[in-house]
Amino acid sequence: MCQYKKGEIISGTVTGIEKYGIFLSFHHQVTGLIHISEVSDSFVKNVGDYAELNETIQARVLDYDPVGKKLKLSIKNMQYRDSSKYGHKIVETKSGFSTLSKKLDEWIDFKENELLEKQ
Repeated sequence: MCQYKKGEIISGTVTGIEKYGIFLSFHHQVTGLIHISEVSDSFVKNVGDYAELNETIQARVLDYDPVGKKLKLSIKNMQYRDSSKYGHKIVETKSGFSTLSKKLDEWIDFKENELLEKQ
């Protein structure tokens, strides 16, 4: 029988996302819920912004019911995703915004003409 301890960080697969939380599955038919209140210290408008179906994420164990094989989990104040997959830094190119400044007037004129044609 698998035993989970409070405070332990474990990896699970996202199996469901609802307005109220994120469901994860683990080995030994154990499931867990990250309630919306345990997603972030900030206001959470959409739980789906924090995880994707079938994604593997890490969560902290808050409580474990061995009879029901259910975990109460949290991702507050922790790096729960693989940072190499989601943490790409944007690197400025040598041309900077020069391409934008060269094309901006053309794009605005095109959009204005497109809107006028629809009227």
